[in-house]
Amino acid sequence: MADEINPFGRAPEGLKKRVLFVITQSEMGGAQRFLATLLPYLDETRYELLVAAGKDGDDELMVVLNSHRIPWEKLKHLRRDIMPIEDVRGVFEIRNLIERFQPQTLFLCSSKAGFVGSLAAKLSRDVSPKVVYRIGGWTFNDPWPAWQRWLWRFLERISASWKDVIIVNNQSDLNQAQRIGIKPRNNLILIHNGLDPYRIALLPRDEARAKLMEMIPIPDKIPELTKIVGTIANLYPSKGLEHLITAARRLPEDTIVCIIGDGNLRPKLEELIDKYNLSHRAFLLGRVPQASQYLPGFDTFVLPSVKEGFPWSLLEAMAAKLPVVATRVGAVPEMIEDRKNGVLVDPASADQLGREIGAILGNEMTAREMGIQAHQTVLFKFSLDRMVEKIESVL
Repeated sequence: MADEINPFGRAPEGLKKRVLFVITQSEMGGAQRFLATLLPYLDETRYELLVAAGKDGDDELMVVLNSHRIPWEKLKHLRRDIMPIEDVRGVFEIRNLIERFQPQTLFLCSSKAGFVGSLAAKLSRDVSPKVVYRIGGWTFNDPWPAWQRWLWRFLERISASWKDVIIVNNQSDLNQAQRIGIKPRNNLILIHNGLDPYRIALLPRDEARAKLMEMIPIPDKIPELTKIVGTIANLYPSKGLEHLITAARRLPEDTIVCIIGDGNLRPKLEELIDKYNLSHRAFLLGRVPQASQYLPGFDTFVLPSVKEGFPWSLLEAMAAKLPVVATRVGAVPEMIEDRKNGVLVDPASADQLGREIGAILGNEMTAREMGIQAHQTVLFKFSLDRMVEKIESVL
């Protein structure tokens, strides 16, 4: 197994291996959460690290990197959207950074960084780093227009040969890559996300709940015993948040829905809340730093996504011993054993979401047992130590 994961061999004894991480944007999504979780636990005696991030985002990742004294740089031309002129400039900007930092390994996170960064390495004149690409869910599975999905699928296939190793974080993405011919130079491997439940900063339940109530625009109109159904997600099409808002119509009157996060779908979701007359029961709380600390304030966590890789927010909710309702997408069926440590529903089904959320809210004993089982799943199946060990074996 070790030989399958590590095609490069170990760094020479006594020398630090330089690793350049490139990520498309700095707001805290799945790829950023991966870096924020991994980097503090890499052996600083073995690695010299540098993180380069595109200009989009709110720099929450950089706050985390600063707290661990991990150096980083901003890239002026690496953008999330396809922008041909900026993308060409981004290739040469990353190429120049490669030649200046001279990494032994270039570690690319997210689709745009994966394509632009691997092309930059291919065009590098004096340095030939090994290229590792980690994808947290193929972007061609996002709910884009058909032409955009086709384009991303084409880009992933042609750029795969510019990469030495591609890491996916769920079995579904591994199977799909093998089926459609995404073949790196060396290995295509699966490494699940990992978390240590005892290292997550969680507020006590009463304090978390009180702070959530402070974020709600009408806290004085919310009864004290109201139950809170919550999620943490960027407001992107892949997160399926419109289905959660639609499901809120069939939840008991003593229940509110809180969505922590922000993004370009906010106006559309606000329109949906108004359409269904849910302004007193469904709330978009915006982007909140260290949002996971408020998880104990939820009575139930919901992941309504229509596309996922291996969702960190779900892993954190499980670690916080919350009962969860989640859609059958990406790695979720690998994380949740239906009716044991959570409940699985079909994607884009507001009716199923509403029914299963209501059932959990109505059975406190079942909810508590599911939360305990979810915590045990994280502890024994998706440990942080295992993830770090496997990533280090690639490095």
